[in-house]
Formats: sequence, structure tokens, C-alpha cells
Amino acid sequence: MYKEKFIPRQFMTERYYEFHHFYNETPPAVESHQHPFYEIFFFLSGNVNYVIEGRNYKLRPGDILLTSSTDLHFSDVRPGKPYERIVIWLANDFFEYLKYFYDEDFTACFTDAATKDHRLIRPDSQCIAQLRQLCTNMSKARSSRETGSAALTTAYLTEFLVYVSRAYYDGPDSVKHDITESGKVNQMITYINDHITEELSLDHLSSRFYTSKYYLGRQFKQFTGLTLYQYIMKKRLMMARDMLRAGSPVMDACLWSGFRDYSNFLKAFKREFGQNPSKYTKI
Repeated sequence: MYKEKFIPRQFMTERYYEFHHFYNETPPAVESHQHPFYEIFFFLSGNVNYVIEGRNYKLRPGDILLTSSTDLHFSDVRPGKPYERIVIWLANDFFEYLKYFYDEDFTACFTDAATKDHRLIRPDSQCIAQLRQLCTNMSKARSSRETGSAALTTAYLTEFLVYVSRAYYDGPDSVKHDITESGKVNQMITYINDHITEELSLDHLSSRFYTSKYYLGRQFKQFTGLTLYQYIMKKRLMMARDMLRAGSPVMDACLWSGFRDYSNFLKAFKREFGQNPSKYTKI
């Protein structure tokens, strides 16, 4: 398979899906981020802890992580081994296409993972071999100019999704031993996401969770990689982005996502997404 140099792009240039095979000798710097599509992260090698919404996953070769459009996540890569992974980005349009033709909801495992304790899949060795072969097939089909190559790529990807979905539902509970988390931080994350448009000051949260501001802030940063302010800001901006994509006016997106100052919203939005809100609606 062709190996790509990692690029910190967090938007799709293709309509339905993108396939990337990344390889780094030295750890890339990746900040906590999110993107408006689904992601399958197929880990092949390296010393990596992966953080998704406050949960820290110690990865083994062959592990798979599922992230949805609302998940903040990043990889903590340690030196010592080459960092290799396959990353597949999937637009909602692609899942709707599969639903129409096959009457199968392949987003079900993503949705289920988001409501459960973890997003980690640990397939058995036979399944890992099948998935790697399908990735090789996808890579070859994508680079081919022969007739039907695009259709073959889609077929291989669909088969890949079938095996991933089966591995998710058949997976052992023992994977939880490789997850580090804080019950208090998990409660805070749930509360913040349920009340994202409301007052969420550090004073309010420390009172709500009967915890000192210092301890609360330190614990949150330890498990999420973000300060409380950074996390809340990113979540509000994600909400505004989704409203804009759905056709809401910029001012409505600002107010309904919890911002009180329009000027600050415009600056924060451009800093996060690299676009003014008015231009983002045209993407």
C-alpha cells in the first residue's frame, strides 16, 4: 500500500469517503480536534495512547477506534517505533447510499459506541488479516485507472465496514482493561454536552460537582488534553458549524450555540475552522 505523509487536514475533499495510509518515523504533533464526518482509525504500529472525549486508549496493533462528528480526539504518540495507521473518513452521504441500496445502517456501531463506555474494537487475528487485505485492495483500486476501479473501491470499503461492524458487536469486554478514565471527568463531559448553550463557568461547574476549581480544572486537562474553556469553546463552535451547514443564519448559529458576543464568535470560528462563518456555509 502507498504510504502518505501525515497532513493535519480535518475536512474532506471527496464527497463520500477518503482512504489514507499514514506512516511517520517521528511522532507528528496532533492537537485535539474533530471533524464533520465519521472516522475509522485502524492502528498498525507505534507507541500510541489515543484520547477520545476524556477516555485514554492504550492501543495494540490491529486495534480499531470509531469516532463520530461530535467526538474531540487526538493521538499521544511516543517515540521508539514507526507510527503507522490507516484512516478512513466517511461522509453521512455514503452511509445513506448504503442504507438505500442494502437496507443496512452501518452507522449503528458508531452510535452505539458513542453511548457506551468505549469506542475501541479489538478484532481477532483472522479478522485483522482480512481487514488489512481489504485495505490493500482498496489502495490498489484507488490508484488504478482501469474501468470499474471506483466501483471496486466502494465494494471493498463496504466489505471492510461489514467486518468492522461484526468485530464491534463480537468484541471481548477485556478491551476495557486498556482504557484509562475518570468517572468525575466523564460526568462533567456528559453534563457539558447536555447543557452546552447554558452558563458553564468554572465556578458553576465546581459547585455543580462539589469539587474545587483547581482540582476540577487539573483533572479535566489531564484526561482530555484540553482546559475546560477550550473544551466548551470547541463544542460550541462544532454546534454552530453544524447549524450553518444545515442552513441557519450566522447570527442564529452564534446565539443558539451559547455565544453571547458576536465579534468573539466570529474570531473564534475562523481560528477553529479557518473560515468565516458566512463562507463556511458554502463548503
